[in-house]
Amino acid sequence: MGLFKRNPFGHILFIKKWMIRIFGVISHGRYQRFNDLKIEGSEIIRDLPHNNVLFVANHQTYFADVAAMLHVFNASLKGRVDTLKNVGYLWNPKLNIYYIAASETMKDGLLPKIFAYIGSISIQRTWRSEGKDINRQVKMSDITNIGTALNDGWVITFPQGTTTPFKPIRRGTAHIIKTYKPIVIPVVIDGFRRSFDKKGLLIKKRGVLQSLVIKKPLDIDYENDDFAKIVSQMEMAIEQHKSFLKVVSVKDYQKSEDELNKQRKFWRD
Repeated sequence: MGLFKRNPFGHILFIKKWMIRIFGVISHGRYQRFNDLKIEGSEIIRDLPHNNVLFVANHQTYFADVAAMLHVFNASLKGRVDTLKNVGYLWNPKLNIYYIAASETMKDGLLPKIFAYIGSISIQRTWRSEGKDINRQVKMSDITNIGTALNDGWVITFPQGTTTPFKPIRRGTAHIIKTYKPIVIPVVIDGFRRSFDKKGLLIKKRGVLQSLVIKKPLDIDYENDDFAKIVSQMEMAIEQHKSFLKVVSVKDYQKSEDELNKQRKFWRD
């Protein structure tokens, strides 16, 4: 790899690699030492193609979710199944993994700007800005950038666009799937809300059992499935469909963790 080789977004890969190494080592203990991350299904990662893969996941913090996935993906690619033991897997990380994030989030401080260089595709949210509900048109340049990232590698997205559980999935993700026809891999995370602050930068509680479950690709008919069907598939796959609530309200989400875990196990089985 040339010293000044760049990715399609102009980021120097040599710099990006060292950023991933440094911040990966710093964050490794957040999933292995201070808290325990239980991983399921990481063997799926090794069989995926080099590019045009879209990971859809529920969202609990701004940055800890993405960091955990970067750890798990790279560990799996280095032959570690459902474990993050031996952080040496970060010495030669996969450099074409991107994640979709709100542009206002990635401009808020030095650390977010560094994380943006590591791999964010910053988009302008159409429904919310600076804590207020809005309604504006999708920027076509944002869609194009997502397509560029898929063409180059893997993309992580949180289709609900919020860390609040059981919120509706945005149709924009279905539009991306219909347009670019990626392999769609669902990811379900849990425990991050209790162990980290909302941004996912500070450890709020130690000894929390976190989980990250990687599921098989969704079976999507890109030509004939409409937006509503694809949205419904994603809701079920990332366990954010209203059926997972049952008698559990969003207000009681954290109090009823055991009940929710029982429901998740039922749906997965």
